[in-house]
Amino acid sequence: MLTVLVTGAAGFIGSRLTLRLLELGHHVIGIDNFDTFYSRESKEQNLVLPKQFAGFTFLEADITDLTTYQILSKFPFNAIAHLAAKAGVRNSMVDPSAYNEVNVLGTSRILEYARVNGINKIAMASSSSVYGNNTNFPWKEADEHTLPASPYASSKKATEILAETYATNFGIDIAALRFFTVYGPAQRPDLAIYKFAKALTEQETITLYGDGSSIRNYTYVADIVEGTIAALTTKILGFEVFNLGSTDTISLADMLGKIEMALGTTTKVVYEPLPKVDVPVTWPDLTKSKAILGYEPSTKFDDGLRHFLNWFKGENALQIA
Repeated sequence: MLTVLVTGAAGFIGSRLTLRLLELGHHVIGIDNFDTFYSRESKEQNLVLPKQFAGFTFLEADITDLTTYQILSKFPFNAIAHLAAKAGVRNSMVDPSAYNEVNVLGTSRILEYARVNGINKIAMASSSSVYGNNTNFPWKEADEHTLPASPYASSKKATEILAETYATNFGIDIAALRFFTVYGPAQRPDLAIYKFAKALTEQETITLYGDGSSIRNYTYVADIVEGTIAALTTKILGFEVFNLGSTDTISLADMLGKIEMALGTTTKVVYEPLPKVDVPVTWPDLTKSKAILGYEPSTKFDDGLRHFLNWFKGENALQIA
């Protein structure tokens, strides 16, 4: 049984990971600073089910604040799932320094705490965005030609470099997990599926960037959670990078069409140029993740979309998987 520090435990993915770990009998110490990127109320709701477990301890704390680590010293743990970060590719263009402070400095402090305290098992969230405009499809972890297109992507690549340095020099086993467009119930409101569902429901105009042909590899949150737990429980020596995505790809226009059909409504659509920080395609190779982690995503996009829309319509307010 593990006692896991989960950073970003009140977030979309972090709360689902926390709940699943608790269901499996592990103990979790969760921390989150309730970043204002989206509402505190949503994050408090994410914690309702985890807080029902005796094995869960929650601390409101910031990973960039040195006093956080003085508090953590009172709660021993033997593994870390590091998910806390400033999210959002486009938003990182507005305040890039904040992304470096939280994502890079925050990660360096987590790694340093692990080094000093002899914690040698870490699974950390990276992002498919580190591949940027790499056209060597499908994207393989070993491909060194990563071309980050945004401050967010660059900050995530920087955390990978930091993690590899700590793994190499201090004997910490670290899995960097490149998440591919995660979706599901209670997902962040800035993400396309949520934004489209809200606009269709409220008959607001939808903006499509580009011509609607950009393709994403949408990955259901429960599959991401299972892959992250595999990274925590599988023997990994040193530093390894893993793609956590799905086998489903869908264009922006087709995804909108599926939501329209499910909700039985349409609305006005306007087109804007594709922002330079947006990449036209994401496409992972999952060979390594399957071979080492046993990772096999099981949720098809149509099923995952149905789960999200059930939650969105209020039919499963506490559903989080």
